[in-house]
Amino acid sequence: MTPPGFAVIHAGSEWQALDWNLVLLSRGIDSVVQRDPETGRWCLIVRDGDYPPAVEELRSYAAENRTPRWRHPLPGVGLLFDVRCVACLLFLALLHGVDAQQAGRLRDAGIFDAQRVRMGEWWRLFTAVTLHGDLVHLAANLSTGAIFLGLAMGSYGWGPGLLLAYLAGVIGFVGDLLLMPETHRSLGASGMILGAVGMLGAQWIGLLRRGLSPKDVAIRGVLSGCLLLVLLGFSARPNTDLLAHCAGFGGGFVLGAILSISPSRWVTSVLANWIALALLLLLVLGSWGLGLSR
Repeated sequence: MTPPGFAVIHAGSEWQALDWNLVLLSRGIDSVVQRDPETGRWCLIVRDGDYPPAVEELRSYAAENRTPRWRHPLPGVGLLFDVRCVACLLFLALLHGVDAQQAGRLRDAGIFDAQRVRMGEWWRLFTAVTLHGDLVHLAANLSTGAIFLGLAMGSYGWGPGLLLAYLAGVIGFVGDLLLMPETHRSLGASGMILGAVGMLGAQWIGLLRRGLSPKDVAIRGVLSGCLLLVLLGFSARPNTDLLAHCAGFGGGFVLGAILSISPSRWVTSVLANWIALALLLLLVLGSWGLGLSR
């Protein structure tokens, strides 16, 4: 029951209530996040006199941060899914098709080969992320990528989310370069997909500023991410590159943690998204240009 002199603003979820609470506090309006013990709904408690300006501030905030048509909220989990991840997956499928038509020429030019990378062909760290050994390998990455890349792009912005997931895949091959023998060869976007999983686990770190305890973060974020790593990365498929999977997951977690504690306007603005996309295209097309020119 609401105390006399106070008003209730209902929220759709705990995440939304915490978000709104930060908005009101930044505007100098005191509010308390509370859960109704009878209905289980989350709400904000504000003074009667603060109710009209609080509602107006939240309406303005919602208008300024309206979800773009490419991003869709997932009911019950407080996450956003970005449909534009399909463009990345189509590119991977197209590249595999071209490689099949050319009898493996792309694979020879872009596969991660530890010996060749150590001899100076560094671009193979980048090109190998976009290659696949066969249709089964490709289908596995497309099916999981459609979920986790979309969620990472929804959480961090379509540009930064995709760029950092790709860099996490590169980090996976850097792990192979440092720890595997010179004869080691590998390819695939699995490290990139697991990098997206690591980024999703790391986003809980940003919630430390919203009142969650370190214990909550560890249980909900890190452990759930590690469980997904085991389920997806420790595959029974022959020649699975476990080291690249683990390094990609770790790289994604670190990169996601850095973004999680950064001001959101730095990573979700239109400019930041286009800059990230430009860097991604430069890395992908530039590395392939070097690989095919040899």
